[in-house]
Amino acid sequence: MSVQKRLRAAETRVATRTGEARYLPRACVCVCSHQLEQVFFAMSTYSARPADMDHKWFVVDAEGMVLGRLATEVARIIRGKHKPVFTPHIDTGDYVIVINAAKVLVTGRKSEQKRYFSHSGYMGHDKQTPFAAMMTKHPERVIEKAVHGMLPKNALARQVLRLKLRVYAGADHPHMAQQPATLTLPKREAK
Repeated sequence: MSVQKRLRAAETRVATRTGEARYLPRACVCVCSHQLEQVFFAMSTYSARPADMDHKWFVVDAEGMVLGRLATEVARIIRGKHKPVFTPHIDTGDYVIVINAAKVLVTGRKSEQKRYFSHSGYMGHDKQTPFAAMMTKHPERVIEKAVHGMLPKNALARQVLRLKLRVYAGADHPHMAQQPATLTLPKREAK
């Protein structure tokens, strides 16, 4: 590249950065000495607004599904990554109702080895709850903890996204007024 072309490219970068560059509505082609040098497109990134969002409700049956694979799909829907208007700092996700949480599966020896940690806030007062005990007492917490672990750790997730998940141990749920659509996820067999 010649010295003149490098100077023109540097001037173009500076003009673009400072806002002095003049763009046509769609594209601006800079032609110097009968050669095509650069094409600039003046496009803006779409950012969703909270008023534009339409939140839907989905029902997912967890019977016979692997815990981690179920949690990743549910977290993706809660976050809104399945929509083309996904914006990381805006709540673009949908509500998810998970039924039959007591019938979720885990692979390998996780049913024997997996433990859930909790702490009371006092020194030495930590508790390790085995997976089997958690499934007998509170099967809905297993899915809640798995999904919350896959959500971002920020204010949006703490204040908004965690409220979009409703988990029930049985097949019944009290959200018929929201007319939830059934969401069928591919079932993978536990090994």
